[in-house]
Amino acid sequence: MNKIILVTGPARSGKSEWAETLAMQSQKSAIYVATGVIDHKDPEWVARIAQHQKRRENLAWKTLEVPVNLAATIEQAPENHCLLVDSLGTWVANLLEIDDVEWQRAEQELLSCLTRGSCPVIFVAEETGWGVVPAYPLGRTFRDRLGGLIRHLGSVADTVYLVTGGHALNLSQLGIPLSNGVKKPGEQAKK
Repeated sequence: MNKIILVTGPARSGKSEWAETLAMQSQKSAIYVATGVIDHKDPEWVARIAQHQKRRENLAWKTLEVPVNLAATIEQAPENHCLLVDSLGTWVANLLEIDDVEWQRAEQELLSCLTRGSCPVIFVAEETGWGVVPAYPLGRTFRDRLGGLIRHLGSVADTVYLVTGGHALNLSQLGIPLSNGVKKPGEQAKK
């Protein structure tokens, strides 16, 4: 199994299910790292969490709620485990109140910890920038931060999957990676 895997796609596409399949294929003890926490005042959120938990009820997976300290959790994970982080969108939302300088520090800390961690990590991330630009500043901040994080993580991941329409596409095999910004036409891909 690859050390870093990114599974991205739109809402309700099956990306969490695909990430769970990859974690099972790792044949390591899986730790489900939930970036969202249960808010019992929000029944729809509780139902979404319950749906995820039900899919894993027969698996001997440990679950950690990690709304903010994702880098430390990854660095401290035991080598003989596989982490499944679900999801980066919720993690970004949990950090929306910090300023841009603090955000850049948090993003860099997450990316840097991946070189120091010792176990495979599977990230689930939502694609949010495929539609209308949000009409409010906080929505644009969320979309831009998550989009940038997905791009940066995709550039260091061993494998990147796009899950849409109930199908998982291995972008690492099908795509051409961008290097240092936008690729110029005719330029060779660097890997």
